[in-house]
Formats: sequence, C-alpha cells, structure tokens
Amino acid sequence: MAEQDTLMTKFSSVVLNQRWLTIVLSILLIVAAAMGAKNLVFNPDNRAFFHEDNPQLVAFENMENTYSGRDENVLIVLGPKDGNVFTRDTLAIVEKYTNEAWQIPFSTRVNSITNFQNSYAEEDDVIIEDLVKNSESLTNADLARIRDVAMKEPLLYKRLISEQGHATGINVTIKMPGDDLSEEHNVVAYARDMVKRIKAENPDMEVHLTGLVMLNTAFSEASENDSKTLMMGTLIMFIIAVGILMRGWTAAFTVLWIVIFSSLGALGAAGWLGIELTAVSASAPTIITTLAIANAVHVLVSFVEFMRSGMNKQAAMAESLRINLQPITLVSVTTILGFLTMNFSESPPFHALGNIISMGVGFSYILAFTFLPAMMMLLPIKAPAARTENKGNMIKLADFVIGNQNKLLWGGLGVFIVIASFLPRNELNDEWIKYFGESMDFRTSTDYMSENLTGFYRIDYSLPADGPNGIADPQYLKNIEGFIAWYREQPEVVQVTGLTDIVTRLNKNMHSDEPSYHRIPDNREEAAQYILLYEMSVPYGLDLNNIVDMEKSSSRVTATTHDITVQETLALEARAQAWLAENAPEMAGPGTGNSIMFAHIGMNNIIGTLSGTAFALVLISIILIVAFRSFKIGAISLIPNLMPSLMGFGVWGLFVGEIGMGLATVAGVTMGIVVDDTVHFLSKYLRARREQNLPPEDAVRYAFSTVGKALWFTSFALVAGFSVLAFSVFRMNGDMALLTAVTISIALVADFLFLPPLLMKLDRVRDKLSTHEASGADSLTSAEPKQSQA
Repeated sequence: MAEQDTLMTKFSSVVLNQRWLTIVLSILLIVAAAMGAKNLVFNPDNRAFFHEDNPQLVAFENMENTYSGRDENVLIVLGPKDGNVFTRDTLAIVEKYTNEAWQIPFSTRVNSITNFQNSYAEEDDVIIEDLVKNSESLTNADLARIRDVAMKEPLLYKRLISEQGHATGINVTIKMPGDDLSEEHNVVAYARDMVKRIKAENPDMEVHLTGLVMLNTAFSEASENDSKTLMMGTLIMFIIAVGILMRGWTAAFTVLWIVIFSSLGALGAAGWLGIELTAVSASAPTIITTLAIANAVHVLVSFVEFMRSGMNKQAAMAESLRINLQPITLVSVTTILGFLTMNFSESPPFHALGNIISMGVGFSYILAFTFLPAMMMLLPIKAPAARTENKGNMIKLADFVIGNQNKLLWGGLGVFIVIASFLPRNELNDEWIKYFGESMDFRTSTDYMSENLTGFYRIDYSLPADGPNGIADPQYLKNIEGFIAWYREQPEVVQVTGLTDIVTRLNKNMHSDEPSYHRIPDNREEAAQYILLYEMSVPYGLDLNNIVDMEKSSSRVTATTHDITVQETLALEARAQAWLAENAPEMAGPGTGNSIMFAHIGMNNIIGTLSGTAFALVLISIILIVAFRSFKIGAISLIPNLMPSLMGFGVWGLFVGEIGMGLATVAGVTMGIVVDDTVHFLSKYLRARREQNLPPEDAVRYAFSTVGKALWFTSFALVAGFSVLAFSVFRMNGDMALLTAVTISIALVADFLFLPPLLMKLDRVRDKLSTHEASGADSLTSAEPKQSQA
C-alpha cells in the first residue's frame, strides 16, 4: 500500500500542478472517443435479440424463405361502437380501407372480411369472389349471408372477425427491401395517417394499429422516449443532489461534465467498435449517468472533509486522491466485470448494454483522477466551516452497530435466510408483448386486439410432403387436418389455419355444396385440381404462396395463441411435437415464430447469465484477495456481496415471482455494483487496522466517519438513478432497473449493519487464536530441551 501511495502522490502532483494540460488531454480523449458516435446505428428489429446463428432464428428465416420470403404485417383493428361488424356502414368502411391499404408502401397482400375469396357452387360452376361487394347496397338477407359465411370460415373466424362479430381487422402484409431505415418509417407514417382518417371520419369506431411492423417501431419509440425523459430527469436530480451535498455548485458543475463526458465517450467508443443500439442498449447513458457520479462523489467528499479539517485546497485534493485510489480502482474494476458478465447472455443487445456501460465506467474512472481534481483546482471553492453534525451522525451509527453487534450479526443472518428462502418462488414467465408499458400506443392496441379479435402470438409449422406436388396427397392432407384439429382443442389456442381449410371447402363446392363433401378429396388428382383452380381464380396478392411453397412440396400451419408465457409456449410446442411424432412422424418439424424464438432465448439467457455470475464471483474474489493482501478479507467480502443479490431475488419472488429475460442479467450486474460499498468500507477499515493499529471497534468508527457519508450518498444516487430508469416504458429495462435498485438498497443496509459486526467478530476470533498460538509456542519451546535431555 505504501508503494501505491507514493505513486499516487507523484501522479496527483502532476495533475494538480499541470491543471490546464490535464483538462485539455482529458477532453481530447473524450473527443477522440465521441467522434465514433457518427457510426452508431439504431436497430429496431426484434430479431436483434438473436445471434445470426441462433437455431430458432435460423428455423424462422428458413420458414420465411420457404413461403414467399421475409414478411411482416400491419393490422388495423376496427370495433364499431354498436358491437356489430355486419352492418352496411361498417362493412363499407372495411371495404374502403381494404382497397386503400394496398397503397401502404411495400404492401404485397391485404386480407379482410370484405375481400375474402369466398367460394360457392352455382349450378355446375364454382364461383370464387370477394365476400363483400358494394357494401352500401347490401340487403338484410345479404348481411345475414355474409355473417353466416364469415362466422363459420376458419380463415376468418377469430382471425379477422371476432367470436361475437363485434370487431374485425384489415391485415396488410409488408415486404420491405431492407435498403435503408426510412422504409419502416414510411410504412408506419402511412398506416398511422390511415388510422387517423378512419377515426376522424368515424368517431363511433374503435380503431387500433398493431402488427410486427408496429412492434419494431415500438422498440425504437420506447428508446427515444426514455432518452428524452429519463436521461434528463436523472441528470437534473443528481446535479441538484451533488450541489446540496457539497454545499455549493462548483462540484455539481464539474460532476455534470464528468457524467456527460463518460456517456459521450462510451457511446462514441461503441460506434468505433460497430456496436448497434437497441431498445435495451439505448438505456446505457442513463445507467452510466448513475454510475459515473459515484467515483466523483467519493473524491469530493474526502476533499471537502480534508479542507474542513484545515488543509489547503491542493493538499486536501492530493490526500483525497491518495486514500481513494485503491477503493475507487477496485470499485471500477468490479463494476466493469459485473457488466461484462452480460456477454454471457444469449441475447446480443445485453452484450452491447454491458460493454457500453463498462466503457462508460472506465471513462468515469479516468476522469475522476484527472479532469475532476484539475477542474476543482481552477474553480473557486471556499474552505467549509468546521462542523461535526454529519460526522457525529456516522459515529452515532457506528456506536449503535458496535453496541448491538451480536444482535445485528445473528439477526441479519436470520433475516437473510428468511428472505432468501423466497428465491425459489421465482419462475421464468416472460410475455414479450408486455415488455412495453401500457402507456405506449402499441401495447394499448395489441391488448385491444387480444381481448376483442385474435391473438398476437403465433407458432408456425412447415410440414413437408413426399416430394414436388406432394401436398395433393390425400393422406398428407388428412395428417394436416388431424394436426389442425388437435391444435384447435388446446386451451392456449385462439385459432389455427392451414391448406386443408381451403381444400375441404373447394371439395364441397365442386359437389354442389353438399355438406357431406366438406372433407379431404378421395384422390390426389382431385386435390391437385382444386388447388390449381383456386390459384387461377383469385386476384393478385391473394394466392397460396404464403402457405404453400413453390414446388408444392410442403405447406404451412399457423397456430395463433392467447397471451401466454414462455413456459406455456414451450409446453404447447412440446405437446405438438409429441402429437406429430406419434401420428405423422414423416412430417415432424420444429415450430417456429417470434413466440418460440423469445421462449427459447429467455430460458437460455438464464443459463448463460448464471455462468457469467459465477465467473464474476470468482474473478472479483481473486481481485479483492490480491488487493487487500488477505485471503480472509477476500472471503469475508463474499458474504455481503452475495447476500444482496440473493435477498433481492427473494424479495422479487415474494412480491412478483416472475423473472423475464432482462432480470436474468441482474445477479451479475449487481454483484459488480454492490461490491462498491464493501470495498470502500473494507479499505478504510484496513487502513485503520494496519496504519493506525486501531482495535476492531475503533477501526469501525474510523470507517464510518471517513466513508459513511459518501457510501450513503452514492448508494442513494445509484438507487435513485435506477429507480428513475424503472419508469422506462420498455419493461425489460424497467424491471431490471427496479430489481437492481432493490438489491443496492439491501447492499447498503448489509454494509452498514452486517459487515462491521462480521469484521469485529472474526477479528476477535483471530486475536484469540493468535494469543493461543503464541502461548502454545512458548510451551513447546520450553518443552523441547526436556525432551532432548531425556
């Protein structure tokens, strides 16, 4: 430690004497890093959550490539206030905007109840035409017929018409070339303008806009909303708090620049490294703002205290830098390690978030020992008047802890056991639509759709036939029909569609609409003719290429589900695979889609982050053992570092009980953060024991008096910062921030009320053992001559 102090003294001398040079070099470093921000790109695509080689993503993209390529959708949901879609006025609105929806940029298909290709027999002919034409001239008999067809048709019922007939939808398939980011913006702008006009023309109509395109837009809008509100709110709150703590605005001004520089440097470095921003990683500046303040506050609190004790400005800053070098270095390293554990996550946005924050913490560390002290030397600051209130409060707390150390030690252990026992109540229960807060239009619209029309979650199956044109094989079609029938019986399912819905209807039409022929054709030739007839009869954009591949060697079955959790999704898919294995093993293939992808990655994320947490735990332990030159101290530090995470998840299990993909990363992240208070307290405690030879109780008083206030404020800052982020409209970030705030709060209590009694207890045990060993050695020494004489 003496060598470290000597090096820090030399370094601080250069920084404090070459102030302008230090400031200029610090700013140049940030400018060089920040220039990389021009390379930053925001990726709103929900596929950004997956590696390119993710098996579920690969399966999903293979599905898309098989059936007409990648497509997304915009769904306009209409709910007339009179609760009846089948009126002339409502059908006229649906018909009008179905036709206009083809004008949405990059639209390739528009489906609604009005342009549904209804087929029926008319004498010896089969007619295939729009279900609804010239809505305003429809008779009551026409309306009754249309309702009867729509409510019985599997391709419409619970898909584009609700179970009660009170809501309907216009689904627009979008295929964007992917040439530039403005494509999605143009689609959304046109669709929103349509919705705005529908609302203006029909004030008695509920109108909502959802779909996968709107999902991607929601990611970017959530990020933009958080950047505008949370970041600014966090900055203002912290600057006011620093000004009040320091009894002046000079320090607040300096800290403001450290926060800004740390965020700019980190984002710029991310740009240089080619890291993409997403709704997850875009929260990095807010978190960096929270973390960057901590290092500066420790330096400033010590600086003010030394000035209050009579030191001049430069001497006070030099001493503050000297005593804070080791703890701030350890704190920064462990915090960086904690966030780097996000690289063990299965989801790339969490890698980006952890890496950007780690770089921000690194910049804040450098600035705390360069820009901060140099600026404080240049800016005017008066020596604070001598006072003892705050220090006295810390001493009172220390005396309370010393006087009740046994109660606090064993009571704290008991509380830990009780709260941690609720940890197993947590289970992975993500619903990825609920990543978005209820204040967002996308969430409101999607909830309305789920409650009134159909589900948002889908599972798709590509079921192979026996070679080209094999989909016409009656046995193949019967297997699909059986699979669809089984799926429709599952309680999680809203609606299921497949090729057989069309083939069975056409078979009935070709037999004069005789109900008994509403079944699979008896031979392959008939089925092939029906499929060809349908494709030749429907208008452009309404063919079968979305459910049948080019060679007609496979077809697609789509199951739409209620809002179910990932556990329920995986359980449903497992049952589906069991049915296929038993009834049609030659057609077996994994289900895919966004629901399956997010379900698997949520489960895999927990396994990855547990590995990351274990890795961080080992590394942090080794670092603390080496830094404190004591295996015992390193081992002791594990207890207050593990307790907050375990108790935090215990509290979450007690009050919430559900862990999503974002929460899986909290253990590793908080381990890096909660070490901060432990390191600072241990550092001051060891200085008192080793440099001043104080007994354990007085060493505890010294630690409380020198670092207690700073620990309280930095913990308050961290909790406040993460609490602000907890209001994020993107719940993945919000829940992660909330649990982190809870964990940091528990960590402060543990470091104030549990760690000191633990240190005193173990030090007394060590002293007793040392005394016993010394007396034993004396006896042994005196006994050895007797044995020799004998």
